[in-house]
Amino acid sequence: MIEVNNIVKGFGDKIVINDVSAVMEPGKCNLIIGSSGSGKTVFMKCLVGLFTPDRGQIVYQGEDFTSMDDNGKKEIRKQIGMLFQGSALFDSLNVEQNIQFPLDMFTDWSTAEKRKRVNEVLARVNLKDANKKFPAEISGGMKKRVGIARAIVLNPKYLFCDEPNSGLDPQTSLVIDKLIKELTEEYQITTVINTHDMNSVMEIGDKIIYMYQGHKEWEGNNKEIIFSKNQRLNDFIFASEFLRDAKDMRMLEQAGKIENNRNMDDLLK
Repeated sequence: MIEVNNIVKGFGDKIVINDVSAVMEPGKCNLIIGSSGSGKTVFMKCLVGLFTPDRGQIVYQGEDFTSMDDNGKKEIRKQIGMLFQGSALFDSLNVEQNIQFPLDMFTDWSTAEKRKRVNEVLARVNLKDANKKFPAEISGGMKKRVGIARAIVLNPKYLFCDEPNSGLDPQTSLVIDKLIKELTEEYQITTVINTHDMNSVMEIGDKIIYMYQGHKEWEGNNKEIIFSKNQRLNDFIFASEFLRDAKDMRMLEQAGKIENNRNMDDLLK
């Protein structure tokens, strides 16, 4: 669990994060959403320690991360896995070497033990026999899965994902979402995801924080978001006419005013 208590972060005279509090729960996908400039990226960077909040606390499992010394923060970071927006694989290393990199950095395991663990996580993300391929030889979706494998190779308690579906087609995005969700529940990881992908919001949004101009504007889950009366959130989530119509149909369905087994295409004609 990660508890965020009234954090404030500014740069010069500009306040980017303004008195934000939240609880990120284990075994759940905790999504941070918001338009560009809303503060969600700075918020995540504060959570992992890349930025230090000007005020407030970030607490990992009862330990105040913001007031720790460097050694204490290093121990927490060993428990963190990170999936970067562009996967951030090393071009000069093959898949196996990319995944093994955290093991080389943080363990004293033998080569055989490292290879065994690499093969375990490769199998878990459905990438058997990809060990010797280089990043230039695999697809965008495969790169994301390699990035996920590297992020979980140390059995982290916390997983941070920055725009995990960036650059992927909708079908591949759903595969990545499902994989992240499965791993989160299977290993009871506290997963925090920055995303613009509304499919992700609806599919895996166990907990959703909507940021607006540095404030936490709304908080809920993917069931509650359909019925939100927050106009800023609705303008962000249901920006297109099609999505607004879909929201209206879902609300009518929930109210029992239409049959829930009717085809959505017919409803939207």
